[in-house]
Amino acid sequence: MIPDVGANALLYLLLLVLPLSALIGRRVPLVRIVGMVLGWGAIFGIGLLVLSERERFDPYLSRIASALNLDDQTVSGKEVHIRMAPDGHFWARVSVDGVQRRMLIDSGATITAVSSTTADAAGLKVRKSMFPMIVQTANGAISAEVSEVQQLTLGDIAARNLPVVVSPAFGNTDVLGMNFLSRLKSWRVEGRTLILTPHHPQDLT
Repeated sequence: MIPDVGANALLYLLLLVLPLSALIGRRVPLVRIVGMVLGWGAIFGIGLLVLSERERFDPYLSRIASALNLDDQTVSGKEVHIRMAPDGHFWARVSVDGVQRRMLIDSGATITAVSSTTADAAGLKVRKSMFPMIVQTANGAISAEVSEVQQLTLGDIAARNLPVVVSPAFGNTDVLGMNFLSRLKSWRVEGRTLILTPHHPQDLT
């Protein structure tokens, strides 16, 4: 997810303008200045990418992201705040029986749905049936099997024994549906932020 850098735009501008002004003051050739700006821009862009995908690299980077206000998901008091992604959706960092996943929060989905890849990684026991469940998706009706997540955690929210449907037709997309949201005390959208409030916040650190 590309981080929202709007709140820190002035800081980033100063970081660019100050060294640029120093180079101009020293009368460094324009071509060299442009080259240096492009080089530092590339380094800065890579740094933002690493921070935005920090769970794939190093958990300590989360502290840096929080300090720079780049965190897309934060716990504030008894609430979990999730920023809207550039694609207009809300994506949550979730643990599915200990397996870290990025899940789409969809209030239009009746039940939480996970891909076969996620189910296998989390060791979910999929109940085979002669008559699979038919699930309506944006791409039409698909057949899915039923399973259950022992513990799904999102920030300080823990949902236990959560029913889910599993299908390879979901591709690499995992979805948090209304059967998860209905367990919360409340959930709402304010501006570009989704706010989730649990009945009983958990200390999951």
